Amino acid sequence: MGQAQIGVYGLGTMGSALALNMAEHGFDVAVTNRETDWIAPFITEAGSLAARLHPHETLAGFVGGLRLPRVILFMIPSGAPMDAMLAEIMPHLSPGDIVIDGGNADFHDTRRRAAELAAMKLHFVGMGVSGGEAGARHGPSMMVGGSGQSWEHLRPILTAIAARYQGSACVAHLGPDGAGHFVKTVHNGIEYADMQVIAEIYSLLRTGAAMPPAEIAEILAEWNKGPLQSYLVEITADLLTYTDSDSGHPMVDVIKDAAGQKGTGRWTVIEALRLGQSASMIEAAVGARSWSSEKQTRQRAETVLGGALGAFDAKEEILAEAFLAARILCYAQGFRILVAASEEFRWALDFATIARIWRAGCIIRSALLDEIATAHQADLPEGQLILAPHFAKTLARCVPALRDVVGSAVRGGHPVPALSAGLAWYNTMRLGHGSANIIQAQRDLFGRHGFERLGQSGMHHGPWWK
Repeated sequence: MGQAQIGVYGLGTMGSALALNMAEHGFDVAVTNRETDWIAPFITEAGSLAARLHPHETLAGFVGGLRLPRVILFMIPSGAPMDAMLAEIMPHLSPGDIVIDGGNADFHDTRRRAAELAAMKLHFVGMGVSGGEAGARHGPSMMVGGSGQSWEHLRPILTAIAARYQGSACVAHLGPDGAGHFVKTVHNGIEYADMQVIAEIYSLLRTGAAMPPAEIAEILAEWNKGPLQSYLVEITADLLTYTDSDSGHPMVDVIKDAAGQKGTGRWTVIEALRLGQSASMIEAAVGARSWSSEKQTRQRAETVLGGALGAFDAKEEILAEAFLAARILCYAQGFRILVAASEEFRWALDFATIARIWRAGCIIRSALLDEIATAHQADLPEGQLILAPHFAKTLARCVPALRDVVGSAVRGGHPVPALSAGLAWYNTMRLGHGSANIIQAQRDLFGRHGFERLGQSGMHHGPWWK
């Protein structure tokens, strides 16, 4: 029988960091990698932790080096590579073994794989891991899906290596099959929107108010001491202080304005639409990244359409209030998607627990998450964060600032897709009577789709059909 309590396949940035984290917490870890020449340098660089790491160059040796039931964590690209890896390792596994996919996987794939492996009496766990390399090495936030039996076996290891918030481990079993990966997908969608909001506020200060990056860094650092405290605000304040050694310009000014994306934000929007939910701020963030990649088109359009921007003048406290309103709306949209998915897939997600495990270790950790957890522990009206007494009161105070900021930005020609999307959603949700009656009348006139009448049951048609 092997001696390792867990195996890590894939020694890239995240896999190697997680393996070292486990070793540091006293677990024996079998390690391997498809490119076997990565293994020896990893062991050498592990230093004193190498005593807990057990390298293998063959898949059979790797599996054979694990205690029963075997626990194998794959940190490899999602999609086809994961399916290929499962086909390769399956002959080496025994009933009761646990396979974990720690990548950013499509939760539909995770549900399928869980069902396929369950038929062979194997456990498949979809586990979202947030926090980047530093989080993986020193304490990530982890969102675990899969069977309750697999969780009981994994709990000691994952609890030990997780981030801590006031002594509480930022890891939880969230539900069966794809629950963990779905929650991680929505986490990443919220991350997209929050990053876009910060970028828009930065642009208003940098371009609209002609403020140098170092001064903006001071503003963000001050905001990070209060209700806007978050990891993303913290690192943005830090990165704005750096200077490019080649040009002498602020580092941020020499970075090409074309943002990359790996698809999880887009997945969030797609799933929100499938569930009939609004994720307008996340969609705006995904769209903004797509537009940013069209730099050549934008440069040509600047000469044709004119790229001059008007001055932006807003007090720092107004921007801070607008930012807080936008962040609340961003989280509110994300949790709406989680509520809808929990009902659709019968996961019984615990939303307070989700908020709690995001409080440390993950990219979207922020001061708001304590309040979100508290709101979900109470009787949340209609299941909506914006209706929780604390958040409704905060929004009533802060939304006027958001209106001012969006209005000033629009008048000056500054693009604020995420800020304006959040405001539009808030404006829509606060009206008990909206404009969709016109849409229903149009649908009935051109397609005889029918409509509901106020105060009457059943479907009706308009007089245009008489």
